[in-house]
Amino acid sequence: MIAQLDDRALITLHGPDAVDWLQGLVTQNLEDMAPGEVRHTAFLTAQGRLLSDFMVLAAPDGLVLDVPASQRDDLIQRLGMYRLRARVTLAPREGGVFAIWGEEGEGVAPLDPRLVSLGRRLTAPSSAPEVTATMQDYHRRRRRLGVAETAADALPDNIYPIEASFDLLNGVDFHKGCFVGQETTSRMKRRGTVKSRILPFTGTAARGATIMNADLRAGEVLAFEGGEGLGLFRLDRLEGQLDCEGHCISATIPDWMMTNLP
Repeated sequence: MIAQLDDRALITLHGPDAVDWLQGLVTQNLEDMAPGEVRHTAFLTAQGRLLSDFMVLAAPDGLVLDVPASQRDDLIQRLGMYRLRARVTLAPREGGVFAIWGEEGEGVAPLDPRLVSLGRRLTAPSSAPEVTATMQDYHRRRRRLGVAETAADALPDNIYPIEASFDLLNGVDFHKGCFVGQETTSRMKRRGTVKSRILPFTGTAARGATIMNADLRAGEVLAFEGGEGLGLFRLDRLEGQLDCEGHCISATIPDWMMTNLP
């Protein structure tokens, strides 16, 4: 299946300092990227909360950022504030972004760096492939797998990258040098203080609604469509019946998360 992600846009980074400069800002290590490789990363506040997550493609003419379209202009402005004397230029780039899953795309596009089950990602192709699925198909599938995205899921501005499981989805390198928000992110990982994570659920709910387990608050609905959604759940309050405004819901810890949780 091939879906064009119309909610994505591209930014080009040119200049001799492009890699080193971005390396000091985002959560992923970019120094040893091979040509054509794609990596998942995030840009945080100084307090370690999520501003945006996006893909970085190592292109022949620099780096290409595959970002939420709704955040492109803001990201160019925010990242540009850190440019100072760095020899780097940020600019919008034309081109589309396609998600490919199933048998299509093998040998044509790199695997999505977050999760093999998400398939492949084709960024800024010279010619658009034939589309066989909708963007909504992709997002439903992504949410069913328990993978959150800051813009597409309208995550609130108090979410930490580890709560979105970016530490388990190849979005954070804890061995690289400094990045914006590193102190809080590293401390949460080191101390094992992650009480909540974003999980998929089924049932009836509304975005922003509170999820209860008896008389205890168990989480909050972040995204919901067609009987499926994502919520930020307290991991210690999943046992028993979960209720969302009088409706029973069922949350699941995905296999990829279960095998990687400490």
